[in-house]
Amino acid sequence: MEDQYKNIANWYDRIFESANSGLRNIGMKMYPVNAGMDVLDIGCGTGALLRMYQKEKCNIFGIDLSTAMLKVARKKLGDDADLKLCDATDTCFPDNKFDLILSSTVLHEMSQQVRENVLKEANRILKNDGRILLIDFHPGPLKIMKGVIPKILITIAETLAGGEHYKNYRQFIKNGGLPSLIKSTEFEVEAQKIVGGGTFGIILLKKKMI
Repeated sequence: MEDQYKNIANWYDRIFESANSGLRNIGMKMYPVNAGMDVLDIGCGTGALLRMYQKEKCNIFGIDLSTAMLKVARKKLGDDADLKLCDATDTCFPDNKFDLILSSTVLHEMSQQVRENVLKEANRILKNDGRILLIDFHPGPLKIMKGVIPKILITIAETLAGGEHYKNYRQFIKNGGLPSLIKSTEFEVEAQKIVGGGTFGIILLKKKMI
C-alpha cells in the first residue's frame, strides 16, 4: 500500500500542529491521566498527541500505517515510545491491555466497515474500566459565526487529500460522524464536547455495562 503521507510527514506539524493543539487540550481535560497508565494512539501520525501523555509519564504506544509519519514520531518521542507499523483492525496487543485509547482525526479517513472494525478491535484491547477518546470532524449543525469558515477550510483540505480519502470523509459526514458510528459499537458516551462552531466532536467513551 502506498504511503500517502510520505511527501508531507516532515512538514505536517507546521501546518496542523497549532490548529489541532486546542482539540487535544480539551480532550485531555475530559479524561485526566495518571502516571503509569498504558495509552495507545490509533493513527498516531507524528506523535503530537502522544507527546502530551508522555509528559504526564504515561506508558505510550502508537500505531500507524505510514512509515514516514512513524519516522517523525520516533524522533519526537524517543525510545520510551512503543511505535508500530500496524493495521488498527488487527493489532498484536493482548486483550484488556490499555487504560486509554486515542484516535484523533483518523476515523474519517477510513471506510465505514473499517471504522467499525477498528472500534471492535479497540474494545478487545481496552481494559473493562478503560476509556476511548475520539476527536474527529462533526457534521453540525454549524454556528454561522464560528463554524462556516472552519468548515470551508476543512472541506478544502479534505478535497486536496483526494481519492479514497475524500470519498471516505464525505461518507463519514453524510452518515452522521462519530455519534452515528458509536451507535454500532459496544461503547457508550460518557462525555462529549462539540467545538469549532460545530465542526469538531470530542467524545469520551466507556464500555457498555452488560
